[in-house]
Amino acid sequence: MRKLELHWKILIGMLLGIAFGFLMTNFEWGPKFVQDWINPFGSIFVKLLKLIAIPLILASLVKGISDLKDISKFRNIGLRTIAIYIGTTVVAITIGLLLVNTIKPGNGISEDTIAQLTETYSNDSGVTSKLEEASRQKESGPLQFLEDMVPDNAFKALGDNSSMLQVIFFTIFLGISMLLIGEKNAKPLKKFFDSLNEVVLKMVDLIMLTAPIAVFALLANVVVSSGDPDILLALLKYAGVVVLGLLLMIVFYSLVVGTFTKYNPWTFLQKISPAQLLAFSTSSSAATLPVTMERVEEHIGVDKEISSFVLPVGATINMDGTSLYQGVAAVFIAQALSFDLSFSGQLTIVLTALLASIGSAAVPGAGMVMLVIVLEAIGFPADKLAIGLALIFAVDRPLDMLRTVVNITGDACVSMMVAKSVGKSMKPKVKNWDDNFDEVK
Repeated sequence: MRKLELHWKILIGMLLGIAFGFLMTNFEWGPKFVQDWINPFGSIFVKLLKLIAIPLILASLVKGISDLKDISKFRNIGLRTIAIYIGTTVVAITIGLLLVNTIKPGNGISEDTIAQLTETYSNDSGVTSKLEEASRQKESGPLQFLEDMVPDNAFKALGDNSSMLQVIFFTIFLGISMLLIGEKNAKPLKKFFDSLNEVVLKMVDLIMLTAPIAVFALLANVVVSSGDPDILLALLKYAGVVVLGLLLMIVFYSLVVGTFTKYNPWTFLQKISPAQLLAFSTSSSAATLPVTMERVEEHIGVDKEISSFVLPVGATINMDGTSLYQGVAAVFIAQALSFDLSFSGQLTIVLTALLASIGSAAVPGAGMVMLVIVLEAIGFPADKLAIGLALIFAVDRPLDMLRTVVNITGDACVSMMVAKSVGKSMKPKVKNWDDNFDEVK
């Protein structure tokens, strides 16, 4: 009997989780049962992925840089990566703005719906926390993101998943320094990181064995903790515009992969699908990073020299799905609350969303903090910010799940483009969790 592919197992787990979640909503005790006895398995899975994210970045990026032998190659990879990420983000924001200005979902929101959403969500702790975080970020200087990239304590940065840029900076600094001391002197340290990289990748394989069960738990909890169905229906047009934009981004990536890298777009989506499904379940690019790296390296054939730099950087600064959502959400809020938004204001959205995506945390809910910064940049009244966030808060979680899928798909696409441009595409070599099991059993 043919072995069922991992992405099918994960998809079955997701569908069963959604069905089970809806079933539990019919019982008074159901939501609490899911939160107490089902959701912990999903939380443990996400914690395991986050547990290995930083060791994987450290090991694979040091290995990738030390294998280059030539610092100029690293400069070429870095410049191409940043340039392509900026290009795809601008495309994403542009698609979002074109759709929201064409369909105008905010014009169909009634005064009663606005009042209901405001009453339900404007004082919600989730909304107020996003406003406070955005206020803190706004008060920082224009070069604060550069300052924040440099850690003052390497071990502290390595112990904090939210300090991804600091970890990348330290790791690049370490890798370049290893190149400069010569191959002979760096050999013991390089062997350590090579071995650590293999161990962490094996940990990814082991963790992925539990993925179908984990996504069942995560999706069941999402369903039982979702908001009022009537409110969700009222925002269906807005959510539909965001979803359409995200689908168009997937089409854009597929076209780029097919034309630039000459790789079959359908095969690309199939190979990356386990990472996409996990991104959907966890809403976190950072948590999905170990799986994204494993799929891109072992199943698509991107050289580790490329993937070990492009993907961690992408998980932090490349947020195409989030940027598209910000463009749609900002204009939708302006339409619904009758705020006059000029063409120059929409250009401001493009620039602000692009800058806000750099250094933003690759965690659930970060997009809303970025949205507040975008709204303030276009002069949206401060006293209406809470109302604006309340308008979209009800559907933010499912949309966050979908835009995270686009974020990691964009990362994978860019890694393939960079690999192709520097001649680092190779034949895939898939590793399984039990490859060396005969040696130890």
